[in-house]
Amino acid sequence: MSQHPNTNDNIDSNVTTDAPVTSSTNPEESKHIRIVNTFMKRRTHMNKNAELALTDPVFAEYLVNNGLGDGNLEGIDDLRTLFADTPNGSEAPLTLEIGFGLGDSFIEMAAAEPTRNFVGIEVHEPGIGKCAYMAGTQNLHNVKIINGDAIQLLKQLPENHIDRIQLYFPDPWQKKRHYKRRFVNPERMAIVTRGLKQGGWFHTATDWEHYAFWMVDVLDAFKGLSNKAGAGHFTDRPDFRPMTKFERRGIERGHGVWDLIYIKD
Repeated sequence: MSQHPNTNDNIDSNVTTDAPVTSSTNPEESKHIRIVNTFMKRRTHMNKNAELALTDPVFAEYLVNNGLGDGNLEGIDDLRTLFADTPNGSEAPLTLEIGFGLGDSFIEMAAAEPTRNFVGIEVHEPGIGKCAYMAGTQNLHNVKIINGDAIQLLKQLPENHIDRIQLYFPDPWQKKRHYKRRFVNPERMAIVTRGLKQGGWFHTATDWEHYAFWMVDVLDAFKGLSNKAGAGHFTDRPDFRPMTKFERRGIERGHGVWDLIYIKD
């Protein structure tokens, strides 16, 4: 759950444009540079542990597709089957986290709820590698990691498929001309809601006040979702969402953090 500059919101509004670049053997460089309308991808140093997890077969069980590739989601049309051969099985409660950043809080949540299955989707290769490394070194059996565009993934999954979808600290796109790139809008929420089970949750959090109230306005007006805290209200940070060091630092400096949980009717 990284803060800004952010690697958490890896969503394409409708189409992901791949622009081919010169191939490289450097594991920090993917085969393509993706232009993702709601996510500004920034290069970050990949440490040795992350590189190891992306190349060593020991960690392959956590990587659903190529962590260093171009996010090809072909054939990923059922997240539950990914856990068919794990201790939890395919029918356990399922959480999908969109844009887990470097994966610290994602892995902390998975470790805290071993009977719940967790799938994380991200486009940031150092984060994918670090997350896989942490899952492997903690010997977790309830984690799978996907490289790619979350909206495209949701489009190809079954309806009523996921118990919780979470999006923490997405890029706020502060400039007015960029508001259309914000993840939370009616079109994208229709895709998200389709994938949720009845009674399932969409949980988001932000440290940008304008975006927080933007989300309340959009989500309270969205047919099919109900605000857990009541229309116009935010919820307290639930115990299951870890507080990151960035969040704690911001609170110490007087910055606000706003959580929202919406339930599918």
